[in-house]
Amino acid sequence: MKKINIILLLLFGLSGCSRQSDNRIIIWHSLRPEGRLLLQQQLTQFEQQLQAADSAKWSSWSFEERFYAPEEARTNFIVAGLAGKGPALLRGASDNIGPLVELGVIQPLEPYLETAFLDSFLVEPIPAVVWYREHCYQLADEIGNHLCLVYNKKLIPNPPRTIAELIRMGQELLAHPPDANVKYALAWNYTEPYFAVPFLGGYGGWLLDEDNNPTLDTPAMIQAVQLIYDLGHKYQLIPKECDYEIANALFIDGYAAMIINGPWSWGSYFDRDMDIGITRIPMIDETGQWPSPIVSPLGYSMNSNLEGERLAVTVELLKFLTSPEVELFFTRAMGTIPSRREAWRDSVVLTDPVLQSSIYQLEVGKAMPAVTELRWIWDAMRPAYQAIFTGQLQPAEAAALMQKNAVKLIQENRE
Repeated sequence: MKKINIILLLLFGLSGCSRQSDNRIIIWHSLRPEGRLLLQQQLTQFEQQLQAADSAKWSSWSFEERFYAPEEARTNFIVAGLAGKGPALLRGASDNIGPLVELGVIQPLEPYLETAFLDSFLVEPIPAVVWYREHCYQLADEIGNHLCLVYNKKLIPNPPRTIAELIRMGQELLAHPPDANVKYALAWNYTEPYFAVPFLGGYGGWLLDEDNNPTLDTPAMIQAVQLIYDLGHKYQLIPKECDYEIANALFIDGYAAMIINGPWSWGSYFDRDMDIGITRIPMIDETGQWPSPIVSPLGYSMNSNLEGERLAVTVELLKFLTSPEVELFFTRAMGTIPSRREAWRDSVVLTDPVLQSSIYQLEVGKAMPAVTELRWIWDAMRPAYQAIFTGQLQPAEAAALMQKNAVKLIQENRE
């Protein structure tokens, strides 16, 4: 079925694909509905600026956005790019970069951007300019997209600082619940490997080494998954089965006092007038290390098929969308963390308690690798990791199988 869909896309083209004969510059993205409206506002403003310019040399160009879910955006962009089409810009997370570069559908940005401009982006706590194989392939307009501990202040006035405190506070909460609805101290989508990675980091582990080889069969992995298992089966603080939608519903409805979730979710809690706090995931007592969620730059990559005036206009649009003014526009409206040094130091960021709480967690996170191997590592981890919670594998067995499958997948795909 997937092969048929790709053939049809190649034959008939994709909706929103720019053709060389029209004067539309199109961006594909995965922004939430409110973000989509805000992006179009900025595109309209940029178009008006071009029309009002003295020379008005680019006044004939128009600018549009198109939404796709993340996986769909990447797949469709690859298909369109290989066919010589596609949008001018793709906005997404940095884990897209490896596959897109290897397939030749995005192009380096540094030939079109001044060094001083590139140097105006954050390097710490994570790099906002994404380099891969010695070239720049993405400019972030925000950083973050990371997991934090979110707590309902009505049920947990002061969050736990360590795992030992989490266990103690959770047991006390469930023994004497302040609300009859409370069934769990914590809920999160722990059966998905991405949501387990913070704890791997808390035990000093990581997904791959400097040569992009998987590092899954380690004591850190075994300890991390054992802890997650124990939170449900030994301490009974979390549901024994849980996915993203269940965890979110439990937290919203007051059945869970805390959740581990990312900034994409916080708006829905505020919209429901929940009194929430945001902080770091509790420290691992044995190591004294904070869990380290994956932190991602989110931003723009440029279609390799661009050339001539279309390319020149797209470069100017890229500069506009990553300007401090536009980044702060999104920060005010959506609570995003900006990527430019100037915007990072703005009072809008420095005085916002939610942003500062998010940054507090971000500071101990680890940057999303921009390598293709990461996708195969996720695929290798998932079945073995999930088998722990169905009783089919012990943590040590699962870690060994994750490593074996990851090595095999990488070798098969690299041959």
